[in-house]
Amino acid sequence: QVRLVESGGGLVQAGDSLRLSCIASGGRSSDLAMAWFRQVSGKEHEFVAGINWSGSVTRYADSVKGRFTISRDNAQNTMYLQMNSLKPEDTAVYSCAADFVGGETAPMYDYWGQGTQVTVSS
Repeated sequence: QVRLVESGGGLVQAGDSLRLSCIASGGRSSDLAMAWFRQVSGKEHEFVAGINWSGSVTRYADSVKGRFTISRDNAQNTMYLQMNSLKPEDTAVYSCAADFVGGETAPMYDYWGQGTQVTVSS
């Protein structure tokens, strides 16, 4: 059983940066594809960025391309999301997810963190 714990969220102003972290424990997380999703109250999870097990392949939602960067350090069992030029519409609860296959939809992931709130003020 893989356990995921996010950190790094907070309240920032538009244009600021934040770096989210997701630490994995309890299993071979280095074998898993991982991703960041975000969710606004009352809406479904939205794919933000994904990364394969080795970190050699990444994908981004169009809304964050050029602003966000996903990475991972398998030696530290940690995945990151560097978020630059934040906008008010980036406000959401950000969750990390992991799965052997991965993809861009939430049901494809078996393991989830509890989420961290990111709020961007205008």
